[in-house]
Formats: sequence, C-alpha cells, structure tokens
Amino acid sequence: MNKKLNCILLIDDDEPTNFLNRMLIEETGIAHEVRVTQSAREALEYLSGRSALDGVQPPRPELIFLDINMPAMDGWEFLEQYDQLSPEQKSSIIVVMLTTSFNPEDENKARKISYISSYQNKPLTEDVINGILKAHFGWSDQ
Repeated sequence: MNKKLNCILLIDDDEPTNFLNRMLIEETGIAHEVRVTQSAREALEYLSGRSALDGVQPPRPELIFLDINMPAMDGWEFLEQYDQLSPEQKSSIIVVMLTTSFNPEDENKARKISYISSYQNKPLTEDVINGILKAHFGWSDQ
C-alpha cells in the first residue's frame, strides 16, 4: 500500500479494545504510527502538545477514534475541551465516534457536532476503516 496516514489516535479506556483496534490498524498498514490514550484527559494533553518530551512534539493525528463512555471525562466532555484547542492543534483531524452505545440520542447528538465526521458502532472492522478512508481521505477501497 502506497498511502499511509501519519498517525491515528485511539481514545478508549478499554485496554482490550485498544489492543484489538491497534492490531487491526497495524495489520491494514494504513498508518505510520498508532497512538493510544486510555483517558480523554491524556488525549487532550497529547493533542495540545503538553505531553511533548524534550520539546519534541509527538505526531499530530489525522484520524481519531473516540469512545463515548469513559470514566472521569467521557467522549462528550472531551469534545467540549477539544473545541477549545487552537485551530492548528485540531486542523484537518477527522474525529470518528467509535462506541458500543446503541442509544439513538448519542448518534443524533454526534451528528449535530460539526467536527465529528462519523459515528460508528464497535467493533472497528477493516470495512469501517476503508469506508472512513474513502469518505474522508479520498482513498479507494484497499
């Protein structure tokens, strides 16, 4: 595969889900790097550059998979804080809600937030990834 995203960020408190999603993304070969955060706060630190070591900025994700139901700060609270980031910190990032919620109110709420590009139910699959790449990055089917 010639095309690759520079970085994909997974935001989910569930370790097995992160493991499986990371493995799937790595197996598809669609990204140079996959970063995982197990909390929304950690993800905000990463996106704001506060987690940089030795002044080296971590790669900016082009795609974020965000869970809704997380302790301390859920996906909705993350999005409120995400909205406060500078345009440079969030520019061109595709945010996909990836959730186990089958509550139609969650999907309706997500559709009203302009920077949520897609709402998907878990599990993440290769077909879901290909659909996102096609719809938001202009890639053809893998």
